[in-house]
Amino acid sequence: MLQFVTNTKSATPVKDQIISVIKGGCRWVQINMPDSSDEEIKKVVEEVKPLCEEKGVFLIMAHKVDLAKECNVGGVDLSKDDVPPSKARMLLGPAAVIGVTVNSLADVLAVSQLDIDYYTIAPFKTSDEKDSLGLNGIRKICFEMEEKEVNIPHVAAGGITADDVLSLIEAGVNGIAVSKAIACAEDIEKETEKFISLLPKTED
Repeated sequence: MLQFVTNTKSATPVKDQIISVIKGGCRWVQINMPDSSDEEIKKVVEEVKPLCEEKGVFLIMAHKVDLAKECNVGGVDLSKDDVPPSKARMLLGPAAVIGVTVNSLADVLAVSQLDIDYYTIAPFKTSDEKDSLGLNGIRKICFEMEEKEVNIPHVAAGGITADDVLSLIEAGVNGIAVSKAIACAEDIEKETEKFISLLPKTED
């Protein structure tokens, strides 16, 4: 599974990023516009939502639970500093998909009994190496989750390139969340296709 996370540092506008990844076959998009106003984010959602609905693309929002509810998107991806998952569930209802970012087994266990749908294990890579989990860190968390019988899907995120995909899947994640490598690519559609071709095929 490929989740595309929009990137406001790309030269390509967020709306056009989303259109291109959908053309490339991506069916899960997370809108992440950290320095944008709610109005700017709502405008993007309004522009891309009809295409997402037409193509069967699952659309979620990073961090902003109230705005996700207002825009009626499919769910939200939360970090530690955001609204607690239990409150997000109350606000968004039982059908919403809620993802939670974790970077240790302790983080996983802290929310494992809550009604969440997936974990984002991050960061795989950052500019500061000491803060990165790396492949061994991702593998360790996946192994510990299996040992603790935490059977909630988990995706890796943070600086992932196409060269990392196979080793991350082998490490135990169920999918990957990719931002810069796709959003800043010369040809976003082709780069999306490349990532998808590296992932295990799933049944429709």
